[in-house]
Amino acid sequence: LITGSRGVGAMVLGAIVAAWATHGLIEVISRHSRLKQDAAIGIAFSTLFAVGVVLIALFADKVDLDQDCVLNGELPMIPLEPAVRLGNLTLGPPALLRLVAVLLGSLLLLVAFYKELLLSSFDPGLAACLGIRVRWIHHGLMLWLSMVVVASFEAVGAILVIALLILPGATASLLTDRMVPRLLWSVAHAALSSVSGMHLSVALDCSPAGAAVVAGAGWF
Repeated sequence: LITGSRGVGAMVLGAIVAAWATHGLIEVISRHSRLKQDAAIGIAFSTLFAVGVVLIALFADKVDLDQDCVLNGELPMIPLEPAVRLGNLTLGPPALLRLVAVLLGSLLLLVAFYKELLLSSFDPGLAACLGIRVRWIHHGLMLWLSMVVVASFEAVGAILVIALLILPGATASLLTDRMVPRLLWSVAHAALSSVSGMHLSVALDCSPAGAAVVAGAGWF
C-alpha cells in the first residue's frame, strides 16, 4: 500500500515489518494479561489479518491487488506466466522458481540449525543453559516464516498459506511424538492436501486454494 507495488522487494520488506509487529503484539498480550500464548497468537493473527483485508478494501485502487487474490491466490494462472529462461533452458514460471528457492533455503536452514530449533522450541531453559541464543533463534524463525508466506502468497493466497502452516504439523503430531517423523508426515500431508485439493477443485469447479484447505482438513 505504501509503495504502490506488488514487487518482491516491497512485499518482503512489508512482510518482515508485519512479522515483527505481530510478534510484538503477541508478546505484549501474553506478558501483560492472563491469556496464554496460544490465545494471544489467535487474537493477534486474526485481528491483523482483518485489518489487512479492510486496508485492501479501502485502498486497493492504488495497488494491483484485490481481496480475492489475497484470500485465494492465483494458482491456476501460474502456468500461464512467461517462463524464466536461462539460455536455451526453460526453468519455469517465476512464482514456481521463488517457491523452489524458499524450499531449498528452508531445508538448508533446518539442517544447519536443527538442534538449536529443537531445543529452543521445546525447552528454552535448557537451550539457554547450553549457550543457545533462544531469542535470536526465535526472531530468525519468525523472519524466515515471513519469507515463506510472501513466496507462497501470490500463488495460493492467505487462506491456504495459513492452513498449510498449521494443518500438516497438527496432523503429524497426532501420528508420532518424534520430531523427524513429524517433519516427514507434515510433508506427506501437505502433498496429499495439494493433489487431492486440485482434484476436488476440478470436480466442484471451485477455488483450488479453498479446495486444498478442505482436503487438508479432511486428511487431518
